Amino acid sequence: MVPPLSVSIVTCNEERNLPRCLASVAGLAAEIIVMDSGSTDATRHVAASAGARVIHQDWLGYRDQKNAALAHCTHSWVLALDADEELSPRLRAEIEEFFQTGETERYHGASFPRKVWFLGRWITHGDWYPDRKLRLVRREGARWMGSPEHDFLDVPGPVKKLASDLHHFSFPDTATYLRKITVFADEYLKRELAAGRRWSLAGNVTRPLWRFFRGYVLRRGFLDGFPGLWIATGIAFQTFVRHSRTYEHAVKERLPDEQRATPQ
Repeated sequence: MVPPLSVSIVTCNEERNLPRCLASVAGLAAEIIVMDSGSTDATRHVAASAGARVIHQDWLGYRDQKNAALAHCTHSWVLALDADEELSPRLRAEIEEFFQTGETERYHGASFPRKVWFLGRWITHGDWYPDRKLRLVRREGARWMGSPEHDFLDVPGPVKKLASDLHHFSFPDTATYLRKITVFADEYLKRELAAGRRWSLAGNVTRPLWRFFRGYVLRRGFLDGFPGLWIATGIAFQTFVRHSRTYEHAVKERLPDEQRATPQ
C-alpha cells in the first residue's frame, strides 16, 4: 500500500536533475507536488509526465518557497526533496519500513545523512558528511525555518534517525560552487548588518584557518583524496570572502557618496 505521503520539490530550470529525483520516489508516495518558480526549460513537462502536480509560484526565497510548497501537500506526511537530490535504494527501503512498522505513530519526523557526489566520487568525510537532514516530517506542525540560504525543517516532536544516505548532486563542477560563494556572502552580510556586528580582522583571518583545519584534519577530509582537499580549501575561501564583505561594507560607508561607485 502507498503510505499517506506527499513528496514536495521546488524547482527552477531543473530538467537535468529532476528525472533522477522523481525516479527515486516513483510509486513511493500518494502525491508529488512540484512548485516551480518560472522554469524556461522542460522542467514543468518532466514533472507533469511523472504524474506530479505542478504549481507555479514566483520565487520567495528558499525557506519561504518550501513553506509554500509544504502548504499545498494534502497527506499527513511529507518528504521534502531538492531537485538535485535522490533517495538511495537503501534509504527508500528504510522509509518504506518506517511506515510499515507503524513508527509514524511515535515520531514527528525522520532524518538521514546526505552524501554529496563531487569531482567523480562520493564525499564521506569532512564538513560535507554526514550532513544529517530532517526531510521526512509529519505535516501538522512542520515548518521550514532558518536563514534564506540555510533553511531547515522543524517539527514539534521526536525525530527518528535513519541510517541510509540521501544522495546530493549539488555541484556538477567547481564553477558551480564558486558561483554560490557570492550568493552566500551577500546573505551573510545582510545578517551581520541586521545583528549590528562589525568587521573583525582576527575573525577574518582565523575563521577560514579554523574551518580548513576542522574539515580537513579533525573531520578527516584528507581521506577523500584531492576532492577532500578542494572542499576544505573551498570552505576556507568561502569563509574568508564572507567575512571580507563586512570589511568592504564598512569601507564604503566611510567614503563620500561620489567615491562609493567603482572608478572609471
